[in-house]
Amino acid sequence: MSESSIYDRFDRDAAAVADQVIAWRHHLHQHPELSNREVDTAALIADHLRSLPLDEVRTGIAGHGVVGVLTGGLPGDQVIALRADIDALPVPDECGVPFASTVVDDDYPGGPFPVSHACGHDCHTAMLLGAATVLAGVRDHLPGTVLFVFQPAEEGPPVQEKGGAREMLAEGALDDPAPTMAFGFHVTPYPKGYIGYRVGNQFGASSLIKIVITGEQVHGSTPWMGIDPMPAAGAVLTGIGQIYRQLSAFDPVTVTIGHIEDVGRFNIVGRTVTLWGTIRCSVEADMAQVRQRLETLATHSAQAYNCTATVEYLQDVPAVHNLRPWVDAALPTLRKVVGDERVVATTPTLGYDDVSEFVNRYGGLYVTLGVQDTEFGGAAGLEPTPGGRGMYMNHNPHFYADDDTLVTGVRLHTYMAYDHLRGAVVPR
Repeated sequence: MSESSIYDRFDRDAAAVADQVIAWRHHLHQHPELSNREVDTAALIADHLRSLPLDEVRTGIAGHGVVGVLTGGLPGDQVIALRADIDALPVPDECGVPFASTVVDDDYPGGPFPVSHACGHDCHTAMLLGAATVLAGVRDHLPGTVLFVFQPAEEGPPVQEKGGAREMLAEGALDDPAPTMAFGFHVTPYPKGYIGYRVGNQFGASSLIKIVITGEQVHGSTPWMGIDPMPAAGAVLTGIGQIYRQLSAFDPVTVTIGHIEDVGRFNIVGRTVTLWGTIRCSVEADMAQVRQRLETLATHSAQAYNCTATVEYLQDVPAVHNLRPWVDAALPTLRKVVGDERVVATTPTLGYDDVSEFVNRYGGLYVTLGVQDTEFGGAAGLEPTPGGRGMYMNHNPHFYADDDTLVTGVRLHTYMAYDHLRGAVVPR
């Protein structure tokens, strides 16, 4: 089969499987599962992969990870890992579709939580299942090997548990055969069918924060008889808003507190207040300085209110860094999928994705795929503005992805896999 005819075959087969991809996506969207709890999601993935002519389907990796192995019928040394994340979020589903989630997880640590695919991992999983179907159908024409990597706990496991990409690597999930490229992409509120890429950090570095402020518990009617940790917590929250001014204004950082726990009651001054949050740095080297300044702020603010504070940094995730040689090698493939005008260099983001563990280990690339009714505009021509259904960021309860973009994701996986296996997408 000629190179041009195999792309035509990819397009035809992707179109043929499109309805099934949409059905998978709807099912996954309606039945989301939180990090390290992706039991039924993993079973659906494994059942379909086992129905394909693959060499092997590995399950139970780092909890509920699944890896399918497809060896092509032509000789070749290249091995590409196509990765999709499979977990959902503790976010209510308000996207307004008939297949919206009504799931509530009563047992998850810190819960109960409403659960939804407000980050689009249902799309990622369905598109990679579609790509596995298409590539398995042409295995006799593929040189090298394709690994279909379905990763749990990308959003971060409960803090007392292990999980995610780092744990998959620790368990040797991709050791045999080892990839020569890792590839994946994330759905975003860009215009539908646009592929975004960035040389350098596509996503930022991340660290989970745990700050525990300790005072002395007492009855709410006699606060002077104890030590109230709540004012100290308020001082830390206020001071965090000034940390960015202590670093270069040209390298964005953010420190966000997303969850606060106390052990008080309306009539009890509690002993502790715990702040949970995240640090994000567009330049990974800034992480140490942000941590040092946050620790100084927390401990000294607590001391000012006669409290103490401890600061822990958990679940470090390195930045997703796209090297120039990989981007240059992949751009022709990206343009074949959606056209020259729909492949755009994008601005950096402080989102994170632990696909960085795979890209750092094996080399490769991570890009974004637009899935919403938006248009590019603004001074630089790269600011998405709402149209149609509007624009909603990932992790927003209203986040949505239009089904007609899913077939583009299937084609993107298949084109990238084939071009790497035949030696076209390799750094020069």
